[in-house]
Amino acid sequence: MNARHIDDRPDEGYTPTTTHAEFGAGNPRLRVSRDGLRSEFALDVDVARIGSSPDNELTLDGADAVHATITHDDRDEYVLEMHGAGEMNTNPDAEATHPGERTQTLRTGARFTVGDWELVFAREEFADHGRPYGGRKGGEYSDQPLQPERPDYSDEAAVESDAPTHADSAEEQ
Repeated sequence: MNARHIDDRPDEGYTPTTTHAEFGAGNPRLRVSRDGLRSEFALDVDVARIGSSPDNELTLDGADAVHATITHDDRDEYVLEMHGAGEMNTNPDAEATHPGERTQTLRTGARFTVGDWELVFAREEFADHGRPYGGRKGGEYSDQPLQPERPDYSDEAAVESDAPTHADSAEEQ
């Protein structure tokens, strides 16, 4: 096998320096799976309700009517709030941008369950607001260079929240 170690990559080409991109950038999505079924759900609305109700943006058999909600907030974060039973891979005691025992700021790879369904959040690295400078290659903990301040997304968030959502169109019918 001719695999290269991640730190053996050439230095030319794209070198990440920040994880702050345009509001909503990076193709935020959920990878949804159960019993060999796999699909992706684009997070392209301000509030995505997940559950068994047909009015939800993401309908999953066997879940509570509204089992979880993902909100795209004005800081360009995607925030999970669990309403029904399920697992999350977060530590509720850890400091978080959105505190709460059943709340989690989603980063790529964040996993949670809704009934028998497993959902995994994904967003391209350049927009994920996680570790800058390519993660571990750029440093670790106290050695991690600081990235620039987060942009002010308030104008973009206001424009996006004025757009009709699936829930708005369902209420109008």
